[in-house]
Amino acid sequence: MDDTAAAFDRLWAELEPVGRSPGTGGYRRFAWTDADLTLREWFAAAAAARGLDVTVDRAGNQWAWWGDPDGAPGVVIGSHLDSVPDGGAFDGPLGVVSAFAVIDRLRAANFTPPRPVGVVNFTDEEGARFGVACSGSRLLTGALDPDRARGLRDADGVTLAEAVGRAGGAARELGADPPALRRIAAFVELHVEQGVGLAELGSPVALATEVMPHGRWRLDIAGQANHAGTTRLADRHDPMLVLAEVIRSARTEAAGRGCLATVGKVNVRPNAVNAIPSGVTAWLDARGPDAGAVRGLVDAVAQEQGLDAVEESFSAASVFDQGLRDQLAAALGREAAAPVPLLASGAGHDAAILSAAGVQSAMIFVRNPTGISHSPEEHAERDDCLAGIAALDTAVRTLLEAP
Repeated sequence: MDDTAAAFDRLWAELEPVGRSPGTGGYRRFAWTDADLTLREWFAAAAAARGLDVTVDRAGNQWAWWGDPDGAPGVVIGSHLDSVPDGGAFDGPLGVVSAFAVIDRLRAANFTPPRPVGVVNFTDEEGARFGVACSGSRLLTGALDPDRARGLRDADGVTLAEAVGRAGGAARELGADPPALRRIAAFVELHVEQGVGLAELGSPVALATEVMPHGRWRLDIAGQANHAGTTRLADRHDPMLVLAEVIRSARTEAAGRGCLATVGKVNVRPNAVNAIPSGVTAWLDARGPDAGAVRGLVDAVAQEQGLDAVEESFSAASVFDQGLRDQLAAALGREAAAPVPLLASGAGHDAAILSAAGVQSAMIFVRNPTGISHSPEEHAERDDCLAGIAALDTAVRTLLEAP
């Protein structure tokens, strides 16, 4: 573990400053920006330092291979490197760093894999810039139409196609990549837990059972621009009042349906202190244990205010392969001499997108003592990170040695 700890520390130190905001301490690692390109260069360099062959699929995802996956499909580990605005350090990068650390552990133990082993960096998992989460894995699997993807715009009006082109990519090539998908025999994603489950259980790691249904909807609210100091209250058409009702309604409907609902992104026009807005666009994030309840929540909120809720993304429940999970649970339980906890996730992940596409997938969660995520307060203790690497190592060996 001393060698593993040293490798983890080196890799983590290399990543830590990239995209970090000096004001908040959070990260702004958005897809196809300079920070993202630096991260992609780091990934390629880490792979080259280990003699791994790097490929990029038609969706822009990076793959580093130990062995030839075209000869036989391999076991893939990894996650993503991008972030939400002012996000934490661990969401995504912990999985990629841990994957490279596992490669180092296997080589230090003189382990010769009978099948290829891959490390992946999925592009734009958070969807922070263009609004569609897991766009890299969705494009890869065909769940996201490439024409729609190319037309997505960021807050500055830049299309995804333009951003890819500026970053040196070929936007016209974006699309599903069945050959790349066929190289994956199984995928195991390690991720920091985004809740308090493991902290309450007193365990450093867990296996995921499923990812619950979740989606994002856009609500466009029309108003009439006018002067804040001369327009009587009775004469105003203020879309912010409707927005307030949307937020209140979303909270009420979520509580009544056993769901979660969040309005966390708002675009106000013209966004002036002394002007009544001409319009507001708000995004509603809704999640829950049942797809019908989630959609019912969104419909109720929209109908109450006479609005159209435009679906930008939706993921049905994704239950991870039980046979694979049982296999990994048995192996991890033997190593720990205790049953490994099982947790459902309310957060979306690339592993769930691959699972929905028929790829055997599993997830390992690492304890987050704060229970806070998508925030600079997100955290994982170093010893728990090392326990996650050891668990991922066990998972890879188990899958490689399985008949």
